[in-house]
Amino acid sequence: MFADYHVHTEFSNDSVYPMEQVVRDAIDRGMDEICFTDHVDYGIKQDWDCGKPILYRGEEPLANVDYPVYIARIKELQEKYREKIRIKIGIEFGMQVHTIPLYRALFHKYPFDFVILSVHQVDDQEFWTQDFQRGKSQKEYNGKYYEEMLNVIRKYRDYSVLGHMDLIARYDEKGEYPFEKVKPIISEILRTVISDGRGIEFNTSYHRYGLKNTTPSVNILKLYRELGGEIITIGSDSHKAEHLGAYIKEAGHLLKELGFQYFCTYEKQRPIFHGL
Repeated sequence: MFADYHVHTEFSNDSVYPMEQVVRDAIDRGMDEICFTDHVDYGIKQDWDCGKPILYRGEEPLANVDYPVYIARIKELQEKYREKIRIKIGIEFGMQVHTIPLYRALFHKYPFDFVILSVHQVDDQEFWTQDFQRGKSQKEYNGKYYEEMLNVIRKYRDYSVLGHMDLIARYDEKGEYPFEKVKPIISEILRTVISDGRGIEFNTSYHRYGLKNTTPSVNILKLYRELGGEIITIGSDSHKAEHLGAYIKEAGHLLKELGFQYFCTYEKQRPIFHGL
């Protein structure tokens, strides 16, 4: 089973990868299934129909998915390529506690098979720009990142998996933060995920970012397994053709070495287990 469960297209503000080309490339690479998971980041971006002019950062519109067009396009491609590949309707929610009501409304409006819950910003400050980290110690920004994640999942459960759980590490210019210092709060996050019947994601993008560890780290993956976690998806976080499906099979081998027996795909928000 070759599936990629974190795929971005022209519907994400940071990608111009045409959706149909993604499907064709996936077929050419022998993939059985893909799930589109384009970006929604309330607090940073606005909806196209918000009634206000959309702001731009360079050539990138600070706008979320154009939902009606997105859903219609996926359904069109599902029908067109149904004999060649399975295509699922997913979304990536870049959540913060104060934006939860907006996501609640959105979730119930469209037929998502799969929802990645990610924390891309805190206090409407993004990590990749260093706006969030600026003026804080390494302890402060790592602590606040995981606190936000825990507070979100305590209040919001309409998601499938937590995306790239230690994303802050990708943008930590001060180097690797000791795992033991954040282990207690990460343990609490993982216990909450497990008790709620949700899962986490193995995100293979660490290769292209040149990170020394996996995403999430091997320590987090081991802890999740030790706590009884079983639901895990694998995604490339692709934004370009060269990213699609990259290192998915390698990730499966690593998960098996760590003691996992299955990875998951989704249909109508229900996990489907496949042997590794």
